[in-house]
Amino acid sequence: MIAHVSGVVAEKFGSSVIVDVHGVGYEIAVPLGDYEQAVLHEQVKFYTYHHVREQAEELFGFGSLAAKKLFELLITVQSVGPKAALAILSLGTAEQVRNAIANSDAAYVTKASGVGKKTAERVVVDLADKVGLPTHYQQTEAAQTELNTNDEALEALMALGYSLADATKALEGVDAKLPTSQRVTEALKG
Repeated sequence: MIAHVSGVVAEKFGSSVIVDVHGVGYEIAVPLGDYEQAVLHEQVKFYTYHHVREQAEELFGFGSLAAKKLFELLITVQSVGPKAALAILSLGTAEQVRNAIANSDAAYVTKASGVGKKTAERVVVDLADKVGLPTHYQQTEAAQTELNTNDEALEALMALGYSLADATKALEGVDAKLPTSQRVTEALKG
């Protein structure tokens, strides 16, 4: 399993990015936001999902671990494959998509290319309780709509199986100045 790919953006086309890792190019399908942020000839890191089918192998990449975990949840829904999940994640940031699902906003999910009304309703019914509590944001404060992808402790807790809401709650009383490993340990104790 390929957990992440770090390298230089060699090419961009369609909705894919080719990342050169020491002379080997990995073609990675990415959500629209990550595609737009990838700059040719600059260093990039994608958390990846390696999808193996009978006649093909594909890599799907995400700029944050939270987006990858949401992708993995989306593909557990009946009739949502990796490409539909990627289309859903292309609607906005991972936090915006998670919040729409938590708020049972099937209309938002329906905007994704190739996702019909029934599939969107199935997504919100199946995942609303798995993605955490809904959060209401004020549109004027852009910082609140973004997940802090620099918080390694938050991503570590999510890698351990915590939902975004549970991981955030677990870290609330923990001093942010502590080293990541100590923050994770304190969050697990609490």
